[in-house]
Amino acid sequence: MSPLPDAPHDGTDAEARPVFAEEARHLGIAASTWPGILAPLAIGVLALAGWEWAVKAYQIPHYVLPGPVLIGQTIVADWALLFDSLLWTMGIALKALAAAIIVGVTLAVLFTQSKWLEKSLFPYAVVLQVTPVVSIAPLIIIWTDNNIPLALLICAWIVAFFPILSNTILGLNSADHNLVNLFQMYGASRWQTLRYLKLPAALPYFLAGLKISGGLALIGAVVAEFVAGSGGQASGLAYRIMESGYQLKIPRMFAALIMISGAGIAVFLATSWLSHRLLKNWHESAVKREN
Repeated sequence: MSPLPDAPHDGTDAEARPVFAEEARHLGIAASTWPGILAPLAIGVLALAGWEWAVKAYQIPHYVLPGPVLIGQTIVADWALLFDSLLWTMGIALKALAAAIIVGVTLAVLFTQSKWLEKSLFPYAVVLQVTPVVSIAPLIIIWTDNNIPLALLICAWIVAFFPILSNTILGLNSADHNLVNLFQMYGASRWQTLRYLKLPAALPYFLAGLKISGGLALIGAVVAEFVAGSGGQASGLAYRIMESGYQLKIPRMFAALIMISGAGIAVFLATSWLSHRLLKNWHESAVKREN
C-alpha cells in the first residue's frame, strides 16, 4: 500500500496556537477599560453641574447648601488645615487596618488548626462585630485614660477586624479537600499543607475582606472621633466637620466630607489594585479572558 500523500504545506504550523490581536490602548489604558472610566466621570460632571445650577437658580444660601464651586474654593483656601486633619484620620485608619490584618489572619489560622478554639472564641468575635462602636467608644476612652489616639485606633480596629477574620477562615476552609487528602497521603505536615495549599486558596477571600475592612477602618476612625470630640493640634476631619458646624462654616464642612469620601475611594482603589496584582495570573476572578 502506497503511503498517503503529504498534505500541502503552506508555511504555517497546524499545531500552532491561535494568536489573538492585541487590544488597542489609549494613554496606556486598554480601550475596553475607558467606558468604565468615562461613564462615571460623565455622570459625576452632570450631577455637579446640576447641583451648581440649582444653588444659583434658587438662590440657596451658602450656609444651607454651598455649591460645588464654593466647596472647591474652600478646599483650596483651607488646604493646609484640612490636609493635616486628613493625614491624622488616615493615619489612624491605616494603623487600625494593619492591626486588623495581623490579628485577623493570625486568629483565622489558629481557628482553622483547632476547631475547638474556633468554637470557643469565634462567637465572641461576632459579639464584638455586632456591638455598635458608638456605644462602647466612651468606655474605651475611659479605659485608655483619655489617650485619644489609642482609643480611636481601638475603635477603628474593632470595626475593621471581623471581615478579615471571617473571610480568611472561609478561604482556609475552602481548600480543595481532594488536594488536602493528597497532601496527607504524601506525608505533608500541617505547616506544609497550610503554606502550600490553604493559604494560597484563602488569598482571594482575604483580599475580598481587605476591600471591606479598608473602608470600615476609615469609617470607624471618623465615627470614634465624633464620639471622642478630639481637638487641638492632633484633630482629624471629623473634628473639622463638628467645628465647622458649630461655626456655621458649611462650605468647610462639605469640603471635609468630600475629603473623607475621597480618602475612602483611594483606599478602595488601592486594595482593588493590590487584589488584581496578586490574582491576575492565576485566579478565575482576575484572569483576563478573550471572550
